[in-house]
Amino acid sequence: MQTETLLRDLIAFPTISADSNLALITYCADLLQDAGAQVTLIKDATGQKANLYATIGPQDRPGVLLSGHTDVVPVTGQDWTVPPFALTERDNLLYGRGTADMKGFVACALSAARKASRMDLATPLHLALSYDEEIGCVGVRSLIDMLADAPFRPQFCIVGEPTGMQVATGHKGKTAARVVTKGRAGHSALAPNALNAIHMACDMIGAIRDIQSQIAENGARDTDYDIPYTTLHAGNIKGGVALNIVPHEASFEFEIRNLTNDDPPAILALIKTRRDAYLGTLRERFPEADITIDITNSYPPLGTDPDGAVTHLVKSLSGANATIKVAFGTEGGLFSDRLGVPTVVCGPGSMEQGHKPDEFISTAQLSACDAMLDGLLQRLETGL
Repeated sequence: MQTETLLRDLIAFPTISADSNLALITYCADLLQDAGAQVTLIKDATGQKANLYATIGPQDRPGVLLSGHTDVVPVTGQDWTVPPFALTERDNLLYGRGTADMKGFVACALSAARKASRMDLATPLHLALSYDEEIGCVGVRSLIDMLADAPFRPQFCIVGEPTGMQVATGHKGKTAARVVTKGRAGHSALAPNALNAIHMACDMIGAIRDIQSQIAENGARDTDYDIPYTTLHAGNIKGGVALNIVPHEASFEFEIRNLTNDDPPAILALIKTRRDAYLGTLRERFPEADITIDITNSYPPLGTDPDGAVTHLVKSLSGANATIKVAFGTEGGLFSDRLGVPTVVCGPGSMEQGHKPDEFISTAQLSACDAMLDGLLQRLETGL
């Protein structure tokens, strides 16, 4: 079965993160088991989503892991000119939700697995297919927990997020947090006698912006990134029920996207110090004033040695002459941080197409990925 045919099948599964991915996972599991792979499914608590881990080749030694996520972002509200969940080919471009991010790589990995089943591998090939990556690299964590207790962990990992087949050795980490401010309600005609929770939220956002300015001016830098410093960003704010009521509660969410040599807990500590000082002034008049800050999600950065063995391997397979770092996060940081598995990101397509209407990948990029994985299989046949 050719890669394009596999991709056509994968795109037909509408695996938006809010929905089940079991139909797609079952399809992949059946295909891999037919190829002789040892397949394990790790379901979530609801039983409606699952990770897949598969091995082809020897079971008594570590191999090379190809990692991809199966969920996609929604299409609601986007102006598609082609059906999002049916593959459309036009001028050597393949359109559909997930073609670039990242079912194109998953199709290549499945194709490689089928080829591997017909070879006598000295080093095994592993596949990891996860769920809920798009909402913060959530689903893969149970798969990583399983590997942490396994007798063998992968020797190397290739995360196939779209890099245009360039080899990425780094991305920033992410910490997401929710801030809830509580003041005192009142009639807007007597607003100074109340404590406006929306104003409190805005003051906290102002403190976060001040810290961002300090980091941008004096913080650590890595010029391999388009934005060479750690960033803080408030993404939404909620509060209030009517214009003539001073709101007693509001909330907002913010994120930290950190370089490997910046420490999110230290940045959060700065924010909390500003929070505590601010509350100290408010509570003189409003003892009930409160501001809570809770982490809702986090994943670590990726910082692989550009001269490490996995980097040299994938550069030699892809034909890349240099390495890059990418702006978006991946599951690679978890494989590296939690398992100590040397990891790079290298896959077909461009993230410029991801999450947009009429998402596409070129047939040339799929062919380039197939060629890279063909080269990997030759290495695995003789042993790394």
